[in-house]
Amino acid sequence: MTTDAAARTVRARKTYGHGDTAVTALDDVTVEFGRGRFTAIMGPSGSGKSTLMHCLAGLDPLSSGEVYLGDTALSGLSDTALTRLRRERIGFVFQAFNLLPTLTAAENIALPSALAGTTPDREWIALVTATVGLGDRLDHRPSELSGGQQQRVAVARALATRPDVVFADEPTGNLDSAAGAELLTFLRHAVDEFGQTVVMVTHDPVAAGYADSVVRLADGQVTRS
Repeated sequence: MTTDAAARTVRARKTYGHGDTAVTALDDVTVEFGRGRFTAIMGPSGSGKSTLMHCLAGLDPLSSGEVYLGDTALSGLSDTALTRLRRERIGFVFQAFNLLPTLTAAENIALPSALAGTTPDREWIALVTATVGLGDRLDHRPSELSGGQQQRVAVARALATRPDVVFADEPTGNLDSAAGAELLTFLRHAVDEFGQTVVMVTHDPVAAGYADSVVRLADGQVTRS
């Protein structure tokens, strides 16, 4: 079976705990995320939006159902194969930036390739860093960068390997409104100009306004997509 979805779930269910203390975070969720599109996942606290993203990215296994990255079913992968898939085909952007403090911006951006033991595509990375406006800050360490600049480094790192999907979990949560708008504009540009697929969890309707579509969750179920 082939699909135009970059990522999708089929009857995804995720339960934490057992018996009377069990909590169902995802309840029979079937949803697709199109290639080359920017999708926001929204919902109130506890709706399951971060759980959905973590399961889509292979960070957390489902209790039942299936997650596909393209045509690859994640449940059938060994731990080693799943680690390789996350490293080679998925980019991550988190609210807390997650940059290594001892590395320069350039070294942080090249880190996925270094971990994979591959040669980075320097022409591509140069294009990404120029687009995100980091050309004169590449020799600086994270402590020498503003929050907005650190998050732009994180986005450039996520794009460095040309992943199938970039998952962004509240990427503007630690940024002021101006830096947040710059970051969202770049993610929008990555979709429009680079053909990137972006899936972003956010509680902010302004941030969601940059997306092509919104998937809304409530009580672990899709209410509108």
